[in-house]
Amino acid sequence: MFNSMSNSDHHLISLIVSSTGKLHLRQIYAFLLRTSLIRNSNVFHHFLSRLALSLVPRDIDYSRRVFSHRSNPSVSHCNTMIRAFSVSQTPGEGFRLFRSLRRKSSLPPNPLSSSFALKCCIKSGDLLGGLQIHGKIVSDGFLSDSLLMTTLMDLYSTCENSTYACKVFDEIPHRDTVSWNVLLSCFLSNKRTRDVLLLFDKMKNEVDGCGKPDAVTCLLALQACASLGALDFGEKVHYFIDENGLGGALNLSNTLVSMYSRCGAMDKAYQVFNRMSEKNVVSWTAMISGLAMNGFGREAIEAFNEMLKFGISPEEQTLTGLLSACSHSGLVDEGTMFFEKMRSGEFKIQPNLHHYGCIVDLLGRARLLDKAYSLITSMEMKPDSTIWRTLLGACRVQGNVELGERVISHLIELKAEEAGDYVLLLNTYSSVGKWEKVTELRSLMKEKKIHTKPGCSAIELQGTVHEFIVDDNSHLRKEKIYKMLAEINQQLKIAGYVADITSELHNLDSEEEKGHALTYHSEKLAIAFGILATPPGTTIRVTKNLRTCVDCHNFAKFVSDVYDRVVIVRDRSRFHHFKGGSCSCNDFW
Repeated sequence: MFNSMSNSDHHLISLIVSSTGKLHLRQIYAFLLRTSLIRNSNVFHHFLSRLALSLVPRDIDYSRRVFSHRSNPSVSHCNTMIRAFSVSQTPGEGFRLFRSLRRKSSLPPNPLSSSFALKCCIKSGDLLGGLQIHGKIVSDGFLSDSLLMTTLMDLYSTCENSTYACKVFDEIPHRDTVSWNVLLSCFLSNKRTRDVLLLFDKMKNEVDGCGKPDAVTCLLALQACASLGALDFGEKVHYFIDENGLGGALNLSNTLVSMYSRCGAMDKAYQVFNRMSEKNVVSWTAMISGLAMNGFGREAIEAFNEMLKFGISPEEQTLTGLLSACSHSGLVDEGTMFFEKMRSGEFKIQPNLHHYGCIVDLLGRARLLDKAYSLITSMEMKPDSTIWRTLLGACRVQGNVELGERVISHLIELKAEEAGDYVLLLNTYSSVGKWEKVTELRSLMKEKKIHTKPGCSAIELQGTVHEFIVDDNSHLRKEKIYKMLAEINQQLKIAGYVADITSELHNLDSEEEKGHALTYHSEKLAIAFGILATPPGTTIRVTKNLRTCVDCHNFAKFVSDVYDRVVIVRDRSRFHHFKGGSCSCNDFW
């Protein structure tokens, strides 16, 4: 009799596991109710798991009703339901179920319950709920559960609390690669990119080898290198990938192409791209976007046409890269042609806000501001703040005060104005000498408590990233840096360099004062440090968080000529490759 019952249960469970849809499961549920087999804990567990976790599409409401009819749910039943909520559109209900069951004492301490409840909080971004679960983990004595602690780190990472994530990481008794990767991801999402590089090195040097970097680790490290423009470190990660047999992964190769592109090393990006045995649309998009941001517009168009020859259809991001390439290289006719092909449906992708933004940028750079404004006002979709900011940037370059003021009014209407918008308008006013307007706008910014973001430039030397802000005096070698900068300025003046005082936003009494105020911009300090700390002929690579100003652009051109250096500056929107006194952007940025 016992064996017969076991075989029956086994057959029923097999039937549940192989069920193909909601109707089939409803029929099984009716049978379970009719035969009272619903009281069988094992059978109910398999049925609830199939219904709540494996059914496509999931039906969380029906699963909730089935679960609620269970008068004495076991821990596994509760865990199944909390887990189901963690992957649903209502994760908050999973946390509330966890808390309710714990209060009623029907859910005894269980690491899996806490883990699934944490995942509910991760999906909903509920830091307060996560803190409550953290308290339960401590009181339940589960601090030694590495998997649970890693999930807790993931919560703090999602909620952008890297300090708490670090504390949890330090408490994990046996750290594996996953826990290290979660901390890396946390640092990356919290813009602690330099810490990502330090952590990568630390992982490689772990004695027990339990936290050895894997493909995910390398992806995160490469993303940090791309963000910082840390080419030397990126090459070190690339070497680790090849040395450990990870180079065959398509996503790693794609990320390498992107990293080299964002470090201004298109020759290395092309080498990786050319060696790839398999290329997907992401690979081509990374290459096209890299060429675009480095100012190789025609090469980007050639790559796009080559991609089409291979029968690979572009995605939205591919076309964004293509239009951006046309914009950064002043290819107005080509960019307009591709945009019209999109609108006609040739690529089977209708233009989105990003594509419109690229065309507005293209027209703005080409001094066709009225045409750009007309395009925005005739868009089928409502223009967002990014598109208006793109036009505002063009107004600043062209010194079009009237249109700039009109664009600001649109941003105010959208309630989307930011500090950078007012800086662009300040630039526009100052470039045409409207100092009374500059004073009024500064007063308005002070009244609205709008604070501008300071410019920051970074340069990597021997795997260490050095950062500078304007008038920086924090660097250990500051005295030698300022002395070098004074020497550079003297040499450049002999060569004909004159400070572009239109880049100075303050109404100072004399041109000499304005020139002095421009002397210590962050890019100049970074370049001076690069010349000071590297042998003659070494390429200087600088990453800037804001758009480079006209004066710093001129400064870098003269440095490349006088000191016979290649200077590569990545600002907020593109790369500038300075060589022999000229820039790859042809002064078109």
